Amino acid sequence: MKDIYDVAIIGAGPAGMTAALYASRSGLKTCMIEGGAPGGKMLKTYLVSNYPGVAEIPGPDLGMTMYEQSLAFGAAYIPGMVSEVLPDRTVKLTDGQEIRARAVIVATGTKERLLGIPGEQELVGRGVSYCAVCDGAFFRNKTVAVIGGGNAALEESGFLSQFVDKMYIIIRRDQFRAEEKLQKEVMANPKVEVIRDSVPVEITGEDTVTGLRIRNVKTGEETLLDVAGVFPYIGQDPVSSMVQNLGVCDEHGAIITNQEMMTKVPGVFAAGDVRVTELRQIVTATADGAKAAESAFLWVRENLEPTDTLVEELEN
Repeated sequence: MKDIYDVAIIGAGPAGMTAALYASRSGLKTCMIEGGAPGGKMLKTYLVSNYPGVAEIPGPDLGMTMYEQSLAFGAAYIPGMVSEVLPDRTVKLTDGQEIRARAVIVATGTKERLLGIPGEQELVGRGVSYCAVCDGAFFRNKTVAVIGGGNAALEESGFLSQFVDKMYIIIRRDQFRAEEKLQKEVMANPKVEVIRDSVPVEITGEDTVTGLRIRNVKTGEETLLDVAGVFPYIGQDPVSSMVQNLGVCDEHGAIITNQEMMTKVPGVFAAGDVRVTELRQIVTATADGAKAAESAFLWVRENLEPTDTLVEELEN
């Protein structure tokens, strides 16, 4: 019994950390598995200004606060990459380790979508970056291009503008998809030039990025921009390969759940950006995490023999 967790949480972003907090606080023997650093995309966010109760806070600071609180009630933190979740809720890690759990919560979030154009993969880390917060300072006094017109693209543009001399923002349509507040900030920035109705077709350079070739989708005309950096923000794809074998994902790889965050596989739940959802924000991820933990608690209590952590509560 001692080697079985009541709940194993995969991912230490806002959804996973909230689930760990709620699950361990309710008395479940809990572990949280993470292949990178805890915090998820908060680590790549310059400032968070839309989390209720917090006027403004650096993303990494919010992530660290959540992480410390997530372990406060005894949840174990296990570094490692998960390769597969079996139907019996055994979690297999890439290093060969296997973690047995009575319930599993998948909270692995999303990863940046690639442009899929020549030069992108060859120049990653040499001018191509998916994290302005991580790499923005390397482009001080240079010209860069940001690809995308959503919230992430414009938020990162605001951060980059403190370093660069000039910034192109390339959008496929003739209007942004981002919040109006962000649009106004970008349009008022003298360093920014917006290029509309255009898509990237090639990133040029040998050792480092030297240019970005774009094509106007209406005229077909191509232009080579002289840039030292390219920052793509064209969307996210769910990190769900570890549950593809369970048949719980839609055609885009997002995990399908009911309102209780349970998948069609009993005892397997999902929370946060990795699941099918209309809005992907820190606040929605934390709400999902809390709900998934509560549902996992009820599942363990009602369906499976509890571990010692639940015995006292069930006897009362």
